[in-house]
Amino acid sequence: MTAEMLPPDRQPVIIAARRTPVCRTNGVLQSLRAHELLAPVLRELLAETGAEPGRVTDVVIGNAVGGGGNVARLALLEAGLPVSVPGITVDRQCGSGLDAVVLASRLVAAGGNPLYLAGGVESTSTAPLRAYRNDDGGPEFYARAQFVPAGFGDPDMGVAAENVAREFGVSRERQDAFALRSHRLALAARDAGVFDGELATLDTEAGTAADDGPRRGLNAAVLARFPAAFVDGGTVTAGNSCFDADAASAVVITSLQRARTLGAVDGLLVLGSGTAGVDPELLGVGAAAAARDVLSAAGVSADQVDLVEFNEAFASQTLACLDQVGIDAERANLDGGALALGHAYGASGAVLVTRLLAQARRSGTPGSLALAMISSAGGMGTAALLEYQRL
Repeated sequence: MTAEMLPPDRQPVIIAARRTPVCRTNGVLQSLRAHELLAPVLRELLAETGAEPGRVTDVVIGNAVGGGGNVARLALLEAGLPVSVPGITVDRQCGSGLDAVVLASRLVAAGGNPLYLAGGVESTSTAPLRAYRNDDGGPEFYARAQFVPAGFGDPDMGVAAENVAREFGVSRERQDAFALRSHRLALAARDAGVFDGELATLDTEAGTAADDGPRRGLNAAVLARFPAAFVDGGTVTAGNSCFDADAASAVVITSLQRARTLGAVDGLLVLGSGTAGVDPELLGVGAAAAARDVLSAAGVSADQVDLVEFNEAFASQTLACLDQVGIDAERANLDGGALALGHAYGASGAVLVTRLLAQARRSGTPGSLALAMISSAGGMGTAALLEYQRL
């Protein structure tokens, strides 16, 4: 072990992870609301692990732009779990799915051998219209919530990505090259069936859904033609930015002791996690601050990490964060990322963990370390350090 483990009845371990396909907003998943996306994932996780639905301690789900009303509770009942199982929905915007997993891991570490279903979901296609109430009582619709007081700048995401590119010297050429890499890796992984084992079956009116983001015809020349999308003369374009998507992803997380009782043969031990705050004008680098803290606390250097998944909201922020942590970009997101697959806000952090478990199982190397990183609106970032082990 690289970091000191907790006792078996308190050591958190992820023993199963699933996700839906990640599909473009207003595409094949547009008829499914958030709880309808998540419910099949929860059902398949229980079936895979053999966990009794009535013995699930809680369901912890991240969601960013949904309609409220506790989507975790709605989804677990839709999935057929008994009414005795509670649910809680958390919101740290883009980090919500990873924060839900982190929260569940900390609850496991508190003791009692609990078992949680944790993850995230986002249906941007069915997200409600939002409005402030004017003085006369009428609605004033808005595109996004306010993340920080106006005095802190509160930039739109694309503007913040430009701020990061400028502050950390991430060139247009480097951003485009990284975006192209993401599409090519995602296409290769999809074509080779790499994603098949982590996907929950999701049937729609158009048939069985599949990841629909990676673009086969994309090349360097095409990317070079994209104009700046957010700031005149800038370097951040639609080509080196993610697209909005619909998806759900979740994991089964429990104590090492209970995992063995369930007959689990391997999993990801949670060695450490944390969230950090940064300047909201540079919100995209929040993940780097969190990752540095987590690695330092565990006594792990960046070059000791074997697998890295970072949410690619923008190529500029991804590259800036990896640079700051000391991770070569070629070592991250080995099957592509959100630049190709899409960003389903509240689900994306959980997708990172699902990808890491699948990658660790493919490598089959006990003791390999994995790092999940994601930045969030308002100037925050969350990271989790995991270790693959036979149980």
